Amino acid sequence: MKSCFFTGYESYSYKDDPDALDYFANLVEIFVENGVTDFYSGGSLGWDKECEFALQLMKLFFSPKENPRVKIHMILPCPPEIHSQNWSEKDKSDLEARLSFADSIEIVSDKYDETCIEKRNARLVELGDICVCYFNRNDFSGSTGQTVRMAEKANKIIFNLDFLNKRNSRLTKDEILQESHSENPVE
Repeated sequence: MKSCFFTGYESYSYKDDPDALDYFANLVEIFVENGVTDFYSGGSLGWDKECEFALQLMKLFFSPKENPRVKIHMILPCPPEIHSQNWSEKDKSDLEARLSFADSIEIVSDKYDETCIEKRNARLVELGDICVCYFNRNDFSGSTGQTVRMAEKANKIIFNLDFLNKRNSRLTKDEILQESHSENPVE
């Protein structure tokens, strides 16, 4: 277990559900302590953007001694200027900043077409051992649903942080480690 990818709704906002992103940051700390070094993002708005910023903050505020190996990899479906063409100017500017912080950038298609998102999602699943998602299990439509289905078929470890809206209990560090070694994903 050396890598993690995240997928979630573009509509996710920290102000709507701060507990989910705080929990993500706690998971990252536990993952890093246990050898996870590479974090992959699909470069979308919402959940992807917020998780990238959380990772960037960790890299900036923790010394290399405490967090030496954390790497952020961006897997984009198409070139950034095409990927973000319908975004606000602020979101485009944010994407530029996010890309500047990335340790690597991979573009799966040279143009936007009906397959580039699916290819990006498949690449995330291929590269990651653990999926941390923000996903309503009652709605498998859209890119997030597609990615979670791919992760399930590939027997990836899945932590769905949208569950925080459905139950009050938190997993302990030992429970997280136990789940990361089990066959059954956390929901």
